[in-house]
Amino acid sequence: MNLGNERSESVREILKRVTEFDEFSVCWENDRTAARSLVSQIRDLVNVKDSFTRMRMEKDQEKQRRLQQQETTAKAQRERKASRDKIKYELFSLFGEVDAHKRGKMLERALNELFALYDILVREAFAIKGKCGEGVIEQIDGLIELDGQLYLVEMKWWNSPIGVSEIAPHLVRVFNRGRQARALFVSYTEFTDAAISQCRDALSQGAVVVLGTLQEVVSLIEAEGDLKVWLKTKVNAAIVDKQPYMAVWR
Repeated sequence: MNLGNERSESVREILKRVTEFDEFSVCWENDRTAARSLVSQIRDLVNVKDSFTRMRMEKDQEKQRRLQQQETTAKAQRERKASRDKIKYELFSLFGEVDAHKRGKMLERALNELFALYDILVREAFAIKGKCGEGVIEQIDGLIELDGQLYLVEMKWWNSPIGVSEIAPHLVRVFNRGRQARALFVSYTEFTDAAISQCRDALSQGAVVVLGTLQEVVSLIEAEGDLKVWLKTKVNAAIVDKQPYMAVWR
């Protein structure tokens, strides 16, 4: 039995009863003024102590809230880092994959995971079929939304630089949509001068085209850069400077 706690509870109960006492007619007439004064003094002391107690409790609660917020932030950072490390591992594993088709699918999945990590809305690879049994007429590697703009995404892992013949079909997809969508082309290799020139011509016709390499993406991840900043920098270079291919994070 904890006598100290019981004694404290008894004292608090007595003080509570004293501070709640407001009927002094039962006191001797000569003692009423003194009784009122003593009760008032005790009530003031209790109120002061209660105020300090509330202040201490509020301070403790605020400290607890800060600690919980810090832990939540730290947990989110750990989870984000784990996701980023996973994507980096998946990208690095592509270099050892000899099956070109499998490697292409792995690249699509890894980049889509990267877009999602930065809260960029993603629609994974999809196909558009024609009418009257035409079969698949378009194969889109992915679709992302950035600042309210839609980007048709094309991803290539070829051993030679991307040329006009690889760029042209993607540009056609954009023009066929009345330029209501933009183009993002990510390649393992560089782009030929002719391909870049063709994208620059498309820009002059109102189609926004952005070119990037896998090396840029890997460098961005290693530097813990911001994918949205990377994309916006490239978009601005394409629109303002008419540079569809400006290397960032290399």
